[in-house]
Amino acid sequence: MDVPAALAAFDEQMRRRPVAGPGTRVECTTRVTRTVGTDSRWAAVVWSDLSEADADAVIAAEIARAAGSLEWKLYSHDRPADLPERLRAAGLRAEPAETVMIADVAELDLPVAAPDGVRLAAVTDDAGIAAMVDVQRTVFGSVHLGTAEAVRASLRLRPRPVEAVVAWAGDVAVSAGRIEFHEGTEFAGLWGGGTLPEWRGRGVFRALVGHRAVLARDRGVHYLQVDALPASRPILERMGFHPVAGTIPWMLES
Repeated sequence: MDVPAALAAFDEQMRRRPVAGPGTRVECTTRVTRTVGTDSRWAAVVWSDLSEADADAVIAAEIARAAGSLEWKLYSHDRPADLPERLRAAGLRAEPAETVMIADVAELDLPVAAPDGVRLAAVTDDAGIAAMVDVQRTVFGSVHLGTAEAVRASLRLRPRPVEAVVAWAGDVAVSAGRIEFHEGTEFAGLWGGGTLPEWRGRGVFRALVGHRAVLARDRGVHYLQVDALPASRPILERMGFHPVAGTIPWMLES
């Protein structure tokens, strides 16, 4: 994979001019691109083009306009170089650092078998959504506002812009994640992938990634993107994902 080309495509298609998903609208200005929940409970700055002269004013304006929680998705190649310090000074709090990883779907070895005793199933109803949310709340401590609503809204659409998947061991949900498709772009994004602690190290997470990658392949997606925490990065690298940038979510709760 041509890593610089993939990063450039990601910046343009997924950050500068992203596609709105269920329950989300996109707002593009000359200085920032933000995604906003249509219920106004949250907003996220996903791209910025700032200078030392205007960064503080732009940050202050985003805080002032946010009706709910605000996330500023900062990437390692964003400018100015002291943008993290400026966000901190404005009252935002840094979440754990992640690595943006991208894979060319055609280069992945698919399908990926699930471990014995585990089955992967698409979420198709409210019970499946509840199972997904329970797993992610257990693993991560919280679930992003709008996640359940986006999955629920997608169930009524064809093709679905969001597909959620749960890994089951018998009647116990042990892992869950979703894939978000972005029509008109080369990308799909993997989000929320997490496995209960007692089920880690058995290949469940790898199977969950592979299952969603097959969905992407079948929809003609070129690139898969994921923001990886340190525990999942080596698994994804072994599967064929490439690290392309660092990213840190900066949060300001309402």
